[in-house]
Amino acid sequence: MTRAYGEPHVLTDGSTVIPVARVGRGGRVTPVGVFVIHEGKASWEAAVDRERIALLGAITGLVAATLSTLAILRRPPWPDLSVPGLRVLNQAKPDPHV
Repeated sequence: MTRAYGEPHVLTDGSTVIPVARVGRGGRVTPVGVFVIHEGKASWEAAVDRERIALLGAITGLVAATLSTLAILRRPPWPDLSVPGLRVLNQAKPDPHV
C-alpha cells in the first residue's frame, strides 16, 4: 500500500489543504485525511468512515445477541420444570448442616 497526495487547495481564509489517500491492491483508493496548513502551522485531520464504524457496531451487537441466546438455550437460568427435572428436585434432600 502506498500513499497518494492530492493537489493543494487554498481556502478563502488562507489555509492550504492537501488531501491524502491510501492506494491499495487493484488500484483501490481510500481517503485517509488531509493536511491543513494555516498560519505556518501544519495539522492533520483524519478522515472518519462513519459507515464502517456503524457496521462494526452492528456486527458486535449481532455477535453478542447470538452468544447470549446460545448460552441461555444451552443452560437456561431458570429451574428445569420438566417431569424429569421435577423428579430430581423432589429427590434432593436438604443439607442439615446449613
